[in-house]
Amino acid sequence: MTEHQDRSDIPDSASYAEPAAAARSSARRKLVAVLVALFLAMLGYKVLHAGGLEQTALFYVGLPAVIAITVAAGARPTSATGTALASVTIGLALAGPLLNEGIICLLIAAPLFYLVAACIGGAVDRGRRRGPDGRQRLNAVALAPLLGLAVLTGVNGTTTPDSTVSVTRTLSVTPDQFEAALAAPPVFGTPRPVFLKVPFPRPQQVTGSGLAVGDGRLIAFNPRKSLGIGATPTQRSMTLRVAEHEQGRVLFRIEQDSTTARWLNFKTSQVSWTPTADGGTRVTWQLGYERTYNPGWYFGPIQSYGMEQAANYLADTFTP
Repeated sequence: MTEHQDRSDIPDSASYAEPAAAARSSARRKLVAVLVALFLAMLGYKVLHAGGLEQTALFYVGLPAVIAITVAAGARPTSATGTALASVTIGLALAGPLLNEGIICLLIAAPLFYLVAACIGGAVDRGRRRGPDGRQRLNAVALAPLLGLAVLTGVNGTTTPDSTVSVTRTLSVTPDQFEAALAAPPVFGTPRPVFLKVPFPRPQQVTGSGLAVGDGRLIAFNPRKSLGIGATPTQRSMTLRVAEHEQGRVLFRIEQDSTTARWLNFKTSQVSWTPTADGGTRVTWQLGYERTYNPGWYFGPIQSYGMEQAANYLADTFTP
């Protein structure tokens, strides 16, 4: 073998530099795409918040879709799904300190954000696989119509018809004893339902008593603490007033609510009771509310379950 042939077999420095440069360029492109996606999502949040649409599907479906589509279209990653999920994770981590969101909102919304990102990322990955003719089946930009779908589902009304949940307990006290306990200011303890053990509002002080029409209750809750930078605790309370009272039934209407208003429109709390054959009391708590979050297929069951647990908490409070 000649010296010329030996040298030709030795890779020169350029053959090493080209892949390294390509890798750096790909990493920079991916970083820029992620930053652009997060910037657009933050801008979208501000616009939706200003328009009062932060509780709609346009927010909870549109924003993760913007992140996923922007990253998939601009970064050209090996796995669009992995990059989209990572970008959403970064966005959620920044949402607390930058957008002044609370941990409950982030925990509840996170699965929906990841679902949207995974669906779009998966569609992009599948579309980038070349068919028998050697052409790509789908371009990431072709997913943009999904944003139009989010718009249609997001602005098609932000509220739904009234919903109710109820729980029933059989107590060992007489109906008169239960009514007397209901007329007194309640003493709230630590909630037993596991769902309410996450950082949900906790009642701390109650003023007011009586069951005559017009009698009210003012319930002070622990202050709201958001994850925003420099955010200060915000006081929360709820005012209920007796609207109807008849034998074995009392209806409270919520007149003011700065506690659950971020999640739903809490309207009524009704309690009815009847004597049992063994001298006890059968008590039913019914809570009426209006769901204000969309999409309903995701937030509807979550809010219904949360209100059911709140009704259980009320039942526990008045159970000897």
